[in-house]
Amino acid sequence: MVSESGGGAFVLLYILSVILIALPIMLAEVFIGRHGKQNPVASLRYLSNESSCFDVTEIDADLKRVKTKKQKYSNSDDYTNWQLVGWAGIIAGILILSFYSVIAGWTMSYILKAGSGAFNLIDLDGSKQIFTNLVSDPEKLLAWHTIFMFITCYIVSQGVKGGLEKAVKFLIPGLFLLLIGLAVYSSTLDGFSDGIKYMFVPDLSKITSGVVLSAIGMAFFSLSIGMGSLMIYGSYLSDDASIAEVTTLVAFADTFVAILAGIIIFPIVFTYNLDPSTAGPGLIFETLPIAFGAMPGGDIIATLFFILLFFAAITSSISLIEPAISFMIENYSISRGEASIKMGMLTWLVGLGTILSFNLIADYKLFGMNFFSLLDALTSKVMLPLGGLMMAIFVGYIVKKNIVMDELRFSSIVFNFWLLLIRYVAPIAVTLIFAHGLLS
Repeated sequence: MVSESGGGAFVLLYILSVILIALPIMLAEVFIGRHGKQNPVASLRYLSNESSCFDVTEIDADLKRVKTKKQKYSNSDDYTNWQLVGWAGIIAGILILSFYSVIAGWTMSYILKAGSGAFNLIDLDGSKQIFTNLVSDPEKLLAWHTIFMFITCYIVSQGVKGGLEKAVKFLIPGLFLLLIGLAVYSSTLDGFSDGIKYMFVPDLSKITSGVVLSAIGMAFFSLSIGMGSLMIYGSYLSDDASIAEVTTLVAFADTFVAILAGIIIFPIVFTYNLDPSTAGPGLIFETLPIAFGAMPGGDIIATLFFILLFFAAITSSISLIEPAISFMIENYSISRGEASIKMGMLTWLVGLGTILSFNLIADYKLFGMNFFSLLDALTSKVMLPLGGLMMAIFVGYIVKKNIVMDELRFSSIVFNFWLLLIRYVAPIAVTLIFAHGLLS
């Protein structure tokens, strides 16, 4: 996204988007999960029902005292419709993982290619040919997609302590070590200063409405806003933990890792006179291998780089499928292992459409998009922004203020500032993203 949107200008807008828009909604989503202590659908239903009650004071003639009881509004059934937001988040997570798993499979394939020396002294044509050979072969894509989904489902099947926590305790420190090691290496390259300038010196002339909205959208996608993952992690959060501290730390760490990745990539791009404006798969799977092939010890560096991408992918995939797993367990009284198999199979099946959209059915399009592009647009431009908007409205206007204040434990000044962001700033920004996504 940085390479596509003008370098430092995008980084600046991204950081502002995280602080002023994504983080306030992130707080709201974690709050829903912690207060509801259930899957996204059940938590939203619980909170909407709780907020549809009001206190009724009446005189008990027999006891001769005033008593207070809870009574529901007559239209309280309308409030339970908010659980549809939870449903939308679960579905969005499954749809995203279905194509995310295919792309993660590319990463696994490139680990082996890098380790085997396939990038040694490779030129642009050779690099493009390797990538083309991969995505045009449905059998290879199917194999890697299957392996990645199996690893994901195995981890989540082991439970919160045995699977999720154990995997993250290993993967996240490993990710940081790889990042730091590669960042140190990048700092020794001739193009380091140019790469740093590209990332951190904003060219304000490149700021357009499209770049602003892209930065906001990227903040949503990066922090998993609107897909139910944050509600699930909120439901596992201890009552003693501060929601504000936890979410702020997560947002900071996520942004730090993204910036560190840029510090690794762009010095390599500038050192080997590559085009920094090459976006998406072209930058990672076609351009960077040329640099890796030209540098001393490039096989090792490239292998570590794609291992790093795999670590990042597997931790994200766990978050994407966990809301659906929790919903299955809580609503159908099945084991975590059975839920993991069923949701994993469903996700795997949907992923077949993405695999085929790169080869056998590449020419079949709807609204000018193939299956993969359609899923990507549906989730990133419609479902996630709409989910974030609904979260902001729900917590900002529907949930009772005293319930939110009790959970967030803010001072009155901080709470009112957050309320301003969640009621006005975030909804307006998300509406603009939504409109831009539908019109673009």
